Amino acid sequence: MSKRDLKKYLSELDKEQLQEQLIELYEKFTAVKEFYDFVFNPKEDKLLQEAKLKISHEYFPVSNTKKRKRPKMRRSVAQKYIKHFITLGVDPFVIADVMLYTIEIAQTFASENNITQDAFYKSMFNSFDHAVQFTIANGILSEFISRIRAISEETIQQKWKNKGDFLLIIERIEE
Repeated sequence: MSKRDLKKYLSELDKEQLQEQLIELYEKFTAVKEFYDFVFNPKEDKLLQEAKLKISHEYFPVSNTKKRKRPKMRRSVAQKYIKHFITLGVDPFVIADVMLYTIEIAQTFASENNITQDAFYKSMFNSFDHAVQFTIANGILSEFISRIRAISEETIQQKWKNKGDFLLIIERIEE
């Protein structure tokens, strides 16, 4: 069904029928429920803290047993939160904060552990590039430039294999 057909169909319904359909969608689909819950009660701080906690547990897992859990270091966990936040329409400042936090927590982990997988460095660069592009696109680069520079400087300090790529992005945005 096209958007035009949907508009035509909806215009033929009375107010009560529209309400019934919305309530049915709300009850049937989790995504619709989450959207309306967010629209009417946007607890962005709570969402931000929940996301940061889950992301940090990817690198520094907490175990309730005596057995130590291994870090999974999955970038996909952060990407899911970022995508979800964008879908909900969360404030771009919150989204940018999560994007940069993801890289910062990975750098903290890398400073304490020897990481040999090239994929780790490549994925962190992709996250960095995406975060910088996001801040530029939303006109909030100036609010995050110090964190962006700090991330780039940390790649130099930790001698990351792709530190030059991070520097190129810093050079481009400072031109």
